[in-house]
Order: sequence, then C-alpha cells, then structure tokens
Amino acid sequence: MSDQQDRIMRLFIEEAKEHLDTLENGLVDLKSTMKDPESLQEMFRAAHSVKGGAAMLSLDSIRTTAHRLEDCFKVLKDGPVKQVDQKVESLFLKGVDTLKDLLARLEGPFGLRNEEGEKLVQQVMPVFAQLETHLKNLASGKAVAVAAAGSRAPAAAQTAPGGQPSFAVQVMVLLKEMLQVFKQKESAASRQELTAVCVRLYKLGGKIETWQNLVKTARGAIVNPKNSYKVLAPLIIKELKDAGDLVQGPKVKTIAPSKNLLLLAATPKAAAAPATAPAAAATVLKEVALPAEPKAVVKLLLKTFNKKQLSEIAKLLVHAIKSSS
Repeated sequence: MSDQQDRIMRLFIEEAKEHLDTLENGLVDLKSTMKDPESLQEMFRAAHSVKGGAAMLSLDSIRTTAHRLEDCFKVLKDGPVKQVDQKVESLFLKGVDTLKDLLARLEGPFGLRNEEGEKLVQQVMPVFAQLETHLKNLASGKAVAVAAAGSRAPAAAQTAPGGQPSFAVQVMVLLKEMLQVFKQKESAASRQELTAVCVRLYKLGGKIETWQNLVKTARGAIVNPKNSYKVLAPLIIKELKDAGDLVQGPKVKTIAPSKNLLLLAATPKAAAAPATAPAAAATVLKEVALPAEPKAVVKLLLKTFNKKQLSEIAKLLVHAIKSSS
C-alpha cells in the first residue's frame, strides 16, 4: 500500500469511527431518538457515509454491512413505525457491533482479510433480515412494541445467575437515566443529578477497580463546570457503555478511561497548565485512582501519553528508583 493509499485508509477509519459514535449514541435511547426526525436522518447519513467510503476502497464486507444498516434506518426514517421496542434496539446494536468489529480488524496489524470479513457478514445477515421483518410487523400492527430497557446482550445473557439483570443491562438502564439528564439545561442541580447516577454506577461495580476508576474519572469530568454537556454526553455514555459490556468478561482488566476523558476530568487549573509529561503525569495520578496491577498501569499510561512523553516519564522513573535505592 502506497503512502497516499495509507493516508486515505486512515482517514476513512477515523471518519467511520465518528459515524459509529453517531449510531451508538442514537441507539442508546432509540425511543427518544424516534421523536427527533433530524436525529434519525443523521443516523441514516452516518450509515450511508460508511457505505460510500467502504465502496470507494473496495471494502466489500464493510460496505455490505453498512448498506443493510442504512436500509433498516431508512425504514425508521420513512416508514410508518411509530414505536420501537427492546428487540429493535438489540438487533440494531448487533448490526452496529458487527460494523465495529470489521473496522477494528481493518485497523489491526493484519488488516481485514476477505475471508474473515465475509464470515462476519454471513453471520449478521440473518440479524438484518429479522430486524426488517420485525420493523414491518410493528408498522403493520402485527407486533406490539414492548417498552423495555435495550441491551446489546443476547436474551440468554441479559440475566445473571439468580435471575438478576446482567451487569451490562443494569448499566444501560442507568445510562439512559444519565442521557435524559444530559438533555436538560446545564446547571448545578443537573450536574448533581449526573453525579448521583455516577455514584450508583460506582456502587454497581462492587470491587471492580478498573470499572470504578472509569466511573470516578467520568464523575470528575462532570463536576468540572467548564465541560459542556454537548462534549461530555457522547464521550461518557460511550465509554461507560463499552466498559459495561466488558465487566463480566475476560477483558475487564483492560477497562480504562480514554485520554480525552482524563483531560476533561482534570481540574480547570491543571487543564490550563502546559502539557509537559511530568505535569500531565501528576494530573493523572491526582485525578485517577491507578489500577493495582502494573500491567494495567502501563496500559493506562500508553493510552494517556504519546511516545515522547512516555520516554520522558521513563527517564524520570529510572532516576527516581536509582535515587531511592
């Protein structure tokens, strides 16, 4: 691949990620999104843009998946569907998850191989067929929408042992509450409501340090009055939602706040200071509880600082260790 092709591919990936954020944010509370024609149009355009970019780059599996998503959003946008239910949200999220998986593989070290892309497409096609059928049934009155909290988890995984809702489902319920508050006018009272939801999310994690660290960082970003809801809402909702899906799986230790969230959680004074590596490291250490495991700390640092800053931090650590020995 030439340098120019590589630049075009990286540009497509970055833009596709933004479009995926648009889709996921709209699906967090699809029932409310349905009341806003412009939001539905924006989701339709997001799927359409990914389809067009993938077609230009001959990424057939991504193009096909985005095209099927576009078709389904068109039904919502133009069709007589007045109310959606948990099944619609869940099926849409499975389609978006497949698109997300394809994009992650494309961005990976080995790229997106045709055979694996085709396999994922074959797996998700029945989901789109089921979604279209259910939407048509809702539109014709053959199916009645059931109001319930949506989740990307399959039905069998929506409950934990003992009949309790799974962690991801409980997180989604609280995130829907948080999203409704984000839609309110910015004020000390609404920020207090948001922090109250954060407290519940924190307690939900029990003793899961990586989850609680993420929630604590999100709360720090919310209480900073300089951060607007327009900036906070998509970032916090997405990071908590993605992390909620990982808590009960083998990747729970990989949960960590993004660099952007860490910057938003910094105090106003710290955020305005020069972004030197030692100062930035000090801010992170003060604002965020570091994981107990060294590997988790390393992952957090890698996500937070660039190579030059990491090199400077490493030199300081070596110097500090030598001085203390």
